[in-house]
Amino acid sequence: MVQDGDGVVIQARTAARQTRCTACNTWSERVHSRYRRRLRDALTACRPVVIELLVRRFHCDNSDCERVIFTEQVEGLTSRHAQRTPPLRAMLEAIGLALAGRAGARLATQIGARAGRSSLLRLIRALPEPEVGTVPVLGVDDFAFRRGHTYGTILIDMATHRPIDLHDGRDSAPLQAWLRAHPGVEVVCRDRSSSYADAVRVAAPDAIQVADRFHLWQNLIAAVEACLMRHRNAFDEPLFTPDQPAEHEPPAVEEPDEAAEDEPLGRVALRYRANHQTVHKLLAEGHSLRAIARHLGWSRHNVRKLARAERWKDLVVEQRPRGSKLDDFKLYLHVEWDAGRINATDLCQEIRAMGYQGSYAILAAYLRQYRPGELRKPGPIKTVAPPSIREVTGWFTRHPDRLSEADRLQLKTLLTRCPPLEEVHELVKSFATMMSEREGHRLPEWIDVVLASDHPSLRRFARGLRKDFDAVTAGLTLPHSSGAVEGNVNRLKMIKRKLYGRANLDLLRKLVLLNH
Repeated sequence: MVQDGDGVVIQARTAARQTRCTACNTWSERVHSRYRRRLRDALTACRPVVIELLVRRFHCDNSDCERVIFTEQVEGLTSRHAQRTPPLRAMLEAIGLALAGRAGARLATQIGARAGRSSLLRLIRALPEPEVGTVPVLGVDDFAFRRGHTYGTILIDMATHRPIDLHDGRDSAPLQAWLRAHPGVEVVCRDRSSSYADAVRVAAPDAIQVADRFHLWQNLIAAVEACLMRHRNAFDEPLFTPDQPAEHEPPAVEEPDEAAEDEPLGRVALRYRANHQTVHKLLAEGHSLRAIARHLGWSRHNVRKLARAERWKDLVVEQRPRGSKLDDFKLYLHVEWDAGRINATDLCQEIRAMGYQGSYAILAAYLRQYRPGELRKPGPIKTVAPPSIREVTGWFTRHPDRLSEADRLQLKTLLTRCPPLEEVHELVKSFATMMSEREGHRLPEWIDVVLASDHPSLRRFARGLRKDFDAVTAGLTLPHSSGAVEGNVNRLKMIKRKLYGRANLDLLRKLVLLNH
């Protein structure tokens, strides 16, 4: 052993008199020649180690062997063409699986086990994949290589929560081939994708398909949001004001006529109006959605959204006034301004003592609009902004115990103002109870009630449930879910980001299957 700079060089040689042929496993003692191999080994006391090994070439005495001369190999230390020992290779493989190329190369260099990013990726690609046994419960979901363009499919063993395979594309053919090659699948947890449903139906007809409850709830939320868009005039104004105490229930207000509504203004509204008229005119002429999308050069998603909207106004989401840190103190400012106290610095110090967390600039900008000309009293104070559609959707779809007292009051006020939304609220509560209590046997009754209602978005949601009735019923009855699948998809996204754009399917497959 000698010291070479910051590293250590270990000189060694083999002592055995004979060795086996690497091709035919025949013992041989006839030495042909000798040479030195330099092998990089794992670090010792944070110092790089190099092993200079004197190895021998032997003649193979088996006349039938295809290899006349072979080189002896030391078990656990050398292998053909290798320049690293197994311990160092295992260390670099672990670094590559954890950090991928660039970050892994930086760490390896920092600890003295220098390796380039391409070398780490080659080591990862050379690793064997884990064997896949029988998978009684299978999870299936898609993921994006490039969002909106190319997608893949990930398969999860739901018993161990481990990924077992990755496929290119999200059509049914790869999943069908996998199911035929791996019989024994009894339950398949999936989202609402029709391609996965068709693949399971064809390749594993005896398997029970389970529609994930999370995706069912997400679809219901989208339907509720579309339903609220049709009745948004019911909450265009605040649901209670400072002049109307929160504990008093507001009087019922008749829903204003659609013709009396103020039409949305602006370039976005005009564009939606023109696009809505164009799509509905082409539909009236008998063209399909696909033909309209191809003719106009638009995506089918946008064409479908315009076609499903009964009114172009339902597509426009108006900008709601945003709150200010000054809202809680405007009443005090109103009184002081009326008393003639107009010094912004003094007012800022006073409201800060009352709990104001904003800056002086916010207060000065608010008072500046009243300074030109004669001193005027600030106008009416609007401390409560109308709720947004997303906020109201949250009132409908969150558990009642998670709503604040103000949210429950505003929801009650909204349901009083707009009686049609009372039915929507009851349907949402019924579906939530059915999902949380695993009462899938009530699904047919719920679907019939929704189809008899006057809510197009909910009816569309119910028709989708009826098309996938068996899987939805199983999802609302059985304990299986796709939670582990969604977790693995999130982990896959993190691995993709580590690869800095080098996430080809073969490399991504190794990192996902082995790095668990």
